Amino acid sequence: MGGLTIIPDCIIDDIIVSKTSLLLLPGADTWNAPKHAAILEKASEFLSLGATVCAICGATAALASFGLLDNRPHTSNGAGFLEMISPCYKGQSFYIDKPSVTDNNLITASSTGALLWAKQIIEHLDVFEANTLEAWYDYFSTGKPEYFFALMQTLPSGNGN
Repeated sequence: MGGLTIIPDCIIDDIIVSKTSLLLLPGADTWNAPKHAAILEKASEFLSLGATVCAICGATAALASFGLLDNRPHTSNGAGFLEMISPCYKGQSFYIDKPSVTDNNLITASSTGALLWAKQIIEHLDVFEANTLEAWYDYFSTGKPEYFFALMQTLPSGNGN
């Protein structure tokens, strides 16, 4: 959507799914194109095997069209968006009107939820200690310098101590 060129490391059929795998589906308005069916099938495999799928904005509509949001808590770009884009969507009772929603191995976000989505993905991957993650989120959600310094205080010093 933004003109970014992506060069994949492998083809979809070569992706080996394990419980620690994570699939990121970026937002776009092209997800309903038939050419995306293979990655949506792979997303279904990820979820059924306990691997993680993360979808934001238009990618949530693709998951809805594929039936992957019919029985799981999720979010998207507002109430009514998924029905408008994905006529076969049946997950209305599982829709949560929040910027980003985590349901075990499914993390979904609206277009306005990118930062919270990133936080939930980082948390799921256990990249940072809890205090570092909170300081990171506080800094990037506010831009306040005190949170930058709090973040720096939570990071290892790098001098071997």
